[in-house]
Amino acid sequence: MYPAKKTRMLDTIRKYSMQYKTIALLKMEKIRAEQLMSIRKKFGEEFKIIMVKNNIAKKALSNSNIKSIEKIVSKLSGQNALIFTNLNPFKLYLILEKEKTSLPAKGGDIATEDIIVPAGNTGLAPGPVLSEFREAKMQTKIEGGTIWIAKDSTVAKAGEEISFKLASLLSKLGIKPIKAGLVIDAVLEDGLLYTPKDLKIDIDGTKRVIEQSFSEALNLAVNAAYPTKESIMHILRKAYTNARTLSINSSYTTKETIADILALSELKAKSIYEEAKKKGYQ
Repeated sequence: MYPAKKTRMLDTIRKYSMQYKTIALLKMEKIRAEQLMSIRKKFGEEFKIIMVKNNIAKKALSNSNIKSIEKIVSKLSGQNALIFTNLNPFKLYLILEKEKTSLPAKGGDIATEDIIVPAGNTGLAPGPVLSEFREAKMQTKIEGGTIWIAKDSTVAKAGEEISFKLASLLSKLGIKPIKAGLVIDAVLEDGLLYTPKDLKIDIDGTKRVIEQSFSEALNLAVNAAYPTKESIMHILRKAYTNARTLSINSSYTTKETIADILALSELKAKSIYEEAKKKGYQ
């Protein structure tokens, strides 16, 4: 017999696995209790987070009828949590990424992304610290009694270990390079397993692609006179402009073009008159 607490946990996991279509496996990296509580309070209606021991999670999920659940079960190692939700994996990933906080680096930490120290005044006085800049391969100069970084410098790549000396230097510069929070290890939805690499989307880049595609499609529709709710006003405006230009150039008078035709005729007459004057005709 399982203790009552473990039995309740098994029942809860089984219930949520049937209630929600998406299951995410999380790795708990540097997340603080208050941060976890804040996320639970903020998104409690959208997803359920369960801190669970691996053997209980394996027992509860292995006996479920969820398609390809073994893909999640096989990844249960270390300290984990489970999220159950009806959100699609991409939206869940974006939410958790936005909820991450920045922490100072410690020696031995792994860079969660490229660490770039920007060019500019560090505010630090010259001294022994200059050797730390040299060791981190940052070009410096002394101006106004302080150390300046000559150009943006990448001091660690994503996935690299941060040395104790670099961590100390980054702290002196006020740089907090470690992103802490709920880290997705894998997400299962409708039998498909997504990794963080699959879920990471360049939002700004995607927006630019969509905007460019829309602009090109709209331009094609207008030039082909293919009416849609987005192109119809542009097509009508272009047709009106073309008709007006044709009317004026062919001297076909309408109430919209008569003034322009007369003005153009006057200009032509003046031009002929000036040419005639040059040849001695008055």
